[in-house]
Amino acid sequence: MNYEIRPMQPEDGEKVLEIFQQGINGGNATFDKVSPTWEAWDTKHFNVCRFVLEDENNEVVGWCALQPISNRDCFKGVAEVSIYLDGSVQGKGLGTVLMEKLILDSEEHEFWTLQAGIFPENEISTRIHKKHGFRIVGTREKIGEMEGVWRDIILLERRSKIVGLSDNKM
Repeated sequence: MNYEIRPMQPEDGEKVLEIFQQGINGGNATFDKVSPTWEAWDTKHFNVCRFVLEDENNEVVGWCALQPISNRDCFKGVAEVSIYLDGSVQGKGLGTVLMEKLILDSEEHEFWTLQAGIFPENEISTRIHKKHGFRIVGTREKIGEMEGVWRDIILLERRSKIVGLSDNKM
């Protein structure tokens, strides 16, 4: 089957949120309990570095996007990664395809650090991130409660080798 990555459009919102809800329902993708409205999702994420993955029937089967980690100017080049796939296409290497596109585009838009917080149980996501140059920074123990259980998050980050480099030394 052939897949195409293209920029996300507002009309993709319903399918993007449907795929996000699948991740929520799986229990190992996010602390969120329900998908937000499209307006809330749209406001939370950067307008750049948003892509959908379409199958040969032009059906959206995955997406990726970045969101700010802070509104402070010193962190303008740091973003949190989100990649979600429809359950029907998981295990086909498409997470890798989206990650590669997101990294390239993020560097074109001057992001110097990408980060991700991943549940330890989500070993596939951790592997994909590590494969693409993310390193484990540490574990945030019992950082949030989910259905009566305190959950850990593995914090990963990827520092660009081409963006945000400087010869200035302190």
